[in-house]
Amino acid sequence: MFQKAVDGQQGLSERQIFELLDVPRSTLQHWLDRKDNIDEDPQLVDFLESPVGVAFMHRLVLAAQFVITMVKPCGIRLVSLYLELTGLDRFVAASYGAQQKVSSQMEKAIVKFGDEERARLAPGMAPKKVSICEDETFHPETCLVGIESVSNFIFLEKYAPNRKAEEWTNSLNEALADLPVEVIQCTSDEGKGIVHHVEKDLGAHHSPDVFHVQNEVVKGVSAALAAKKKKAEKDVERAEKEVEKKTGEKETYFNSDPHTGRPPQFDKRIEEAKEREAEAKKLLEWAQSYQEDAKNAIRGISRDYHPYDLETGKPKSAEEVSAALEQRFTEIENIASEAQLPDRCTGRIEKAKRVLPSMVATITFFFVTVRAKVEAFCLAPEIEQAVHNDLIPCIYLALASEKAKTSDERRNLHEKSDELAGRILAKSRLFDSLNSPDRSDVWSVAEECAQLFQRSSSCVEGRNGQLALRHHGLHRIRAGKLAALTTVHNYFTRRSDGSTAAERLFGAKPRDLFKYLLDQVDLPGRPAKGRPKKMTLKYLRLKAAI
Repeated sequence: MFQKAVDGQQGLSERQIFELLDVPRSTLQHWLDRKDNIDEDPQLVDFLESPVGVAFMHRLVLAAQFVITMVKPCGIRLVSLYLELTGLDRFVAASYGAQQKVSSQMEKAIVKFGDEERARLAPGMAPKKVSICEDETFHPETCLVGIESVSNFIFLEKYAPNRKAEEWTNSLNEALADLPVEVIQCTSDEGKGIVHHVEKDLGAHHSPDVFHVQNEVVKGVSAALAAKKKKAEKDVERAEKEVEKKTGEKETYFNSDPHTGRPPQFDKRIEEAKEREAEAKKLLEWAQSYQEDAKNAIRGISRDYHPYDLETGKPKSAEEVSAALEQRFTEIENIASEAQLPDRCTGRIEKAKRVLPSMVATITFFFVTVRAKVEAFCLAPEIEQAVHNDLIPCIYLALASEKAKTSDERRNLHEKSDELAGRILAKSRLFDSLNSPDRSDVWSVAEECAQLFQRSSSCVEGRNGQLALRHHGLHRIRAGKLAALTTVHNYFTRRSDGSTAAERLFGAKPRDLFKYLLDQVDLPGRPAKGRPKKMTLKYLRLKAAI
C-alpha cells in the first residue's frame, strides 16, 4: 500500500500521502527513512521495493497468513516468526499487532467471498435430493455441524444454545433456505434430538452410524475380555514359575548332602504344578479365542451391513442383511455368556442390538429409493435389470474399495468391480437404443444410487476433530473465525481430483479464493522503529540493588 501510494502519486506532497495512507506523519517519515537504510543486500532491496517486488511480497505474506492461520490450525505468532526467519520483517511489519490486523481483514474477506459465491452459484444449481451427516461438538459451547455426504459441502456449522430437535431444525432450515435441495436421509448417532429432528421435522430417513453400533459393542466386550486375557497370562506365568520352583527343589535336594528319612514326593508335586500350568494355558487359549472371535464378529457387522455382497456384487435383501446381523450379535452374546462377562457388558450389547431394526430399515429405504430413481427413466426391462444387477453394484464396489482398510480388501473389491464392468461392456448392445444424453443421465443416476447408501458419519466426525484442534490452540473459536473456516473448507480445500466441495455440490467452479484475497487484503506497512521494553521503577531499583 505504501509503495503503491509513493510510486503512483509522485506529484503529491508528504501531507497528501500520509492522509491517503491514513497514518501519522511521523510514521510516514520513519518509513521513508527506513527505506533508504534497510540492512539488506542492495539488489534484494531494489527488487522488494519495486512494484513487482511489492506484489510478490504481498502474495508471500498473505500466503503465509492464509496457510498458517486458516488452512492449518496455527496462530499469528508463527506468521511473525516466519517473516523474521525469511528476513521479510525488514520490509514489512511482522509484529503481532500488525499481522493481527491482516488476519482480521482476511477473515472478513473470506466470509464475504463465501457469501458472494453462494449467491452466485445457487441460482444455477440443479435441484437435488441429498443425504447429510450431522453431529454436535463442544468447545465447550455446542457447535452443530451438518455436511452433505457426497460432496462434503458443509451446510451447517454454527454455535447454538442447545442441541434439541427444534434448534437443529431451525438451524438447518436457515442454512438451506437459498439452496434447491431436499434432505431425504441423515446419518448420525442415535441422539434423541437429531433423530426427532430428522424423522419428525424433516420427514427424512434416519440412517444409523455403523461405527457407533460397533463402538457400543466394543465398549461392552473388548475391555472385559482384555482384562480376562491379561489375568490368564499372569496365571500362566505364575504356574510356569511354580513348575520351575518344584523342579529346582528336587534337583537341589538330590544334589546336596545325603538326607535321612524318606525323600519328599517331588514327582507328585511337579506333576500337580504341571497340571495347574496346563489348566492356566487352556484358560489363556480360551481368553485369546474369545477375544479374537469377538473382534471378528464386530468387524463382521461392518462387512455384512452393505446392500450388495462384497464378494459377489449381488444385491442383498433386507431379510438377508437382518439375518446376517442377527447372527453376528448372537455370536457376540454367546461369547459374553461363555466368558461370564458382567451385566454392564451385556447391557451395552443389548443397547447396540436395539439399532438393528433401523439398520435393516436403511437397506429397505435404499432399494425402494433406487428402484424409484431407475424406474423414472422408463427403460427397457433388460436395460433396467442390467442397471440394477451390474451397473450400480459395479460403482458401489468401486466406491467401497476406496474406503477399504487393507490392500487385499481394496484389490478384491477392485477386481470384482472390474468383473461387473466387463459384464456391462459385454451387454453394451442393450444400451444402443439410448441416445448419448440418455446414457449420460443413466450413468449419473447410477452414481447417485450407489452413493445413496450412507452408513457412516465419518466426514462430520473428522470435521469435529479439526475444530477440536483449532479450539485447543485458540481456546475459543469466534463465530467469525468459524464462518471463515467453513468457507475455506467449502471453496478452497480440494480432493485428489482437484475439485472443491462447492464445485461438487453446485456443479460449477467457484472463483479462486486466494486471488480474491489478494485484491481485498492490504499488505501491512513497514516495520516500526524498535522500542525498548518498559520496566517499572521498582524493577529498575531491584536490578540496581542486586
